[in-house]
Amino acid sequence: MQTPTITIGCGLVQGVDAIPVQVEATTRHSGDGTPRLLGLVDACVREAYHRVLQAFFALELPSPRGVTTVNFAPAALRKHGSGFDLPLALALAGAAGLYPPQRAVGLFAFGEVSLRGEILPARGAVSVAVAALQNGASAMLCGPDDAALCAVVDGLALHGARTLADAIHWLAGRRQLPPPTLHVPASRDEIPCLADLRGHATPKKALTVAAAGGHNLLFVGPPGTGKSALLRRLPGILPPLGPAERLAVLQVHAAAGLVPPPQRRPLRAPHHTSSSAALLGGGADVRPGEVTHAHHGVLFLDELPEFRRDVLEALRQPLEDAVVTVGRAARTVTMPAQFLLVAAMNPCPCGYRGHRQRPCVCTPAAIARYRSRLSGPLLDRLDQQVEVPALAPAELRAPEDAAGSTASLRERVLVAHQRQQQRQTRRGITTPNARLADRALVSACGADESTLAAVDEVLRLHHQSGRGRVRLLRLARTLADLDDRDTIAEIDVFEAATLRGFAASALA
Repeated sequence: MQTPTITIGCGLVQGVDAIPVQVEATTRHSGDGTPRLLGLVDACVREAYHRVLQAFFALELPSPRGVTTVNFAPAALRKHGSGFDLPLALALAGAAGLYPPQRAVGLFAFGEVSLRGEILPARGAVSVAVAALQNGASAMLCGPDDAALCAVVDGLALHGARTLADAIHWLAGRRQLPPPTLHVPASRDEIPCLADLRGHATPKKALTVAAAGGHNLLFVGPPGTGKSALLRRLPGILPPLGPAERLAVLQVHAAAGLVPPPQRRPLRAPHHTSSSAALLGGGADVRPGEVTHAHHGVLFLDELPEFRRDVLEALRQPLEDAVVTVGRAARTVTMPAQFLLVAAMNPCPCGYRGHRQRPCVCTPAAIARYRSRLSGPLLDRLDQQVEVPALAPAELRAPEDAAGSTASLRERVLVAHQRQQQRQTRRGITTPNARLADRALVSACGADESTLAAVDEVLRLHHQSGRGRVRLLRLARTLADLDDRDTIAEIDVFEAATLRGFAASALA
């Protein structure tokens, strides 16, 4: 005799997204008594069967009798991770007759089960909730911590159970589960104010442009001039995350197994010894790398030339496409990577080339080798290349500039960002100024003939390519937004050329 097949939905997390998986269980009262786990499962999922049976015993719940067959479909995908514990347990409970089979229709479940029967968080719960919603699920059951995280997914009924007994009694209709509430912990890290850094009007303007339009930025200057300090203060003036962006950031955060959830746009600052896999993602299970962790946030590369050449060149594709694709023999995984790249570097190996007081001791050959670590195509993708000079002692003790504070600059950025969003929305575009395509860019700029003539002159003087023209116009559009103007003017073009060219002259 064979019991009806019970099916519970689940998800296989690959990269950032989750692939829907069906966990099917049935029992028959004959055979050798050996359970069968089908569907290309790894050791972690095989061990789940024994964890779940021990949890049944610890909670004094009846376990299935006879030979159990569990199938994880689609069978061609390798199943891994502890999130399959809970759907496996619920499928076995249904096969044992602990709840009516119709209660499992349209249900997704995800979570790890301890030997005592507790439902623990599992990596990628938010991705599974998104997949459940897209797959037409009516409800999702998980642990209370994961349920609080997944509450940001609108349109899916979420239920958090502390123990396997709670989950089974809820399915049987004998117990109610409290609805999860989205827990937003107070931010524990405070970003220092930009007013603490004296001077540097042009670098601060570059930070404002980067925050308002999403323009990549490179600071070049001697050691100790404040390059890193300026860039680490950038998240303080960035616009807040929108609902869709918050969900995307939370999904990346959960897929990487990071807690607590982020409360602002992420800032990632990998060390210069990082490999390509660390930046782009990879591994046997294809986990996200730094460029995906920085999605809708900032990727800060300090000491840019110290990164390996192949690592830097690998950034060119995500910078252009806003996604990173990791290929494996069996599959290809695409992960989001729309980030703001900010970087800092010295002008030469010793760091003091062009310093007003300290002489440079580098040979021409050493400087040439240092420059060759950064390719022309990579530098061309850095919209702003700004020199951060050493300040005179009198400038270091100047009074704080209220106009250059984080609060003041954030207010300007928010106004420009709102103007940008309203304009792009009217044209059916959702990208920031830094990613405007050619036709949309021309329409957004609204430049007259004299402004276009200024653009042509800048391109001629600086020997810029067609890509350089596009990036110049994008910068000019953001500068006009910061000044609350509908069309770009000649002054925007010349200021954009300045922001584009300082590092080029510093490296010349």
